Amino acid sequence: MEKIVRQGLLYDFYGELLTKHQRHIYEDVVLNDLSLSEIAQENGITRQGVHDLIKRCDRILEGYEDKLRLVEKFQDTKQLASQIQELLNSYQVSRDEALLDQAREAASRITQIS
Repeated sequence: MEKIVRQGLLYDFYGELLTKHQRHIYEDVVLNDLSLSEIAQENGITRQGVHDLIKRCDRILEGYEDKLRLVEKFQDTKQLASQIQELLNSYQVSRDEALLDQAREAASRITQIS
């Protein structure tokens, strides 16, 4: 997965667990696409300080994901929901009952994600 997309997902799920300062800096890098120099100047810290803070936040957020797996579960659920939609669309065309069984199986797997 592209690094910036992963960072955004991790932030969406776990960002509130960062300190206010960490959130502010991380948002500027990941969501607002500001350069390290711009952020350093705006916050009165060094570029290296911004870099170190981002790396620390990445480690913290990845640590939460390692323990809780919320992003992984979200992606699994999203994939299964997409599969169900495709199966139902195919069923509308073909009326093949086996497609409904496959959709039910995918729905059942969603309820088992924990």
